[in-house]
Amino acid sequence: MNPPKSAQSPQNPILKWSERILLGFIAAAVLAYLGDCAVFNLRGKPLGRISVNSYLTVPLKGNKTEYDYQGTEPVPCAHALFPQTGAPPCWYLSRHSTHAENL
Repeated sequence: MNPPKSAQSPQNPILKWSERILLGFIAAAVLAYLGDCAVFNLRGKPLGRISVNSYLTVPLKGNKTEYDYQGTEPVPCAHALFPQTGAPPCWYLSRHSTHAENL
């Protein structure tokens, strides 16, 4: 005896595989973040400081922008893969050591 037509859901196989792949990526991302968080907490929440150059951007006439140097300031960072305790990761901050703030 065959199940009723409403119980059968003939799905496109490409849709099924793309759904599985998407769920796999989401699961991998969640596991990576949770693992990073666990290692960060087990290591005693190690924080560092990176010197960042700060600039103030001032809009001028004629769609021009002036950049005023504000100095360097130490910014706290987390020794982790992902941002932890509200601090960006140190590997990211060391590669992006210039911060521009809009006026």
